[in-house]
Amino acid sequence: MEIRKAADQEMLRLWGYETMDSAPPTALFFAQNISSGSAELWTLNDNGQVIGELSVFWQLEDQDFADGKDRAYLCAFRVKSEYRGKGCGSFLLKAVLEHVKNRGVSIATIGVDETEERNIRMYHRFGFTNKIKDCFEDPCDVDGGMRPKASPCFWLLAKNLWETSSGL
Repeated sequence: MEIRKAADQEMLRLWGYETMDSAPPTALFFAQNISSGSAELWTLNDNGQVIGELSVFWQLEDQDFADGKDRAYLCAFRVKSEYRGKGCGSFLLKAVLEHVKNRGVSIATIGVDETEERNIRMYHRFGFTNKIKDCFEDPCDVDGGMRPKASPCFWLLAKNLWETSSGL
């Protein structure tokens, strides 16, 4: 398995869009932030096939998520269903957290729906145990005006990257 950083055009193709002109607002938001360096998309590949992805935003308007200096937001974390439960997600998350830490960021944040018990357990195992707040807008899911859309309540969890934990 290989983990690598993808470019904005790769992200668009991975999400099923040919160009930025054909992308809906959220895909365009991700692509523009990747292109500008404000975000990165990391993919997990098995025999040339993308089986997982995880994005990192370095700065967002809501600085509880990412502040451009000390705090980064992990989102759009997906692993194909046939690879779940085999350690693939943990492998990708561990590598991306190490990358974020190596950039000098001290806090990583991640959002999780309170009903996603499996994800909550994994995030807790990796040290995401500090609940920052309940969120009702996803800063990375935007409307046509590039404003965050309302979303069902999810938790914003944080991890101090400089504390030792079983996840790193």
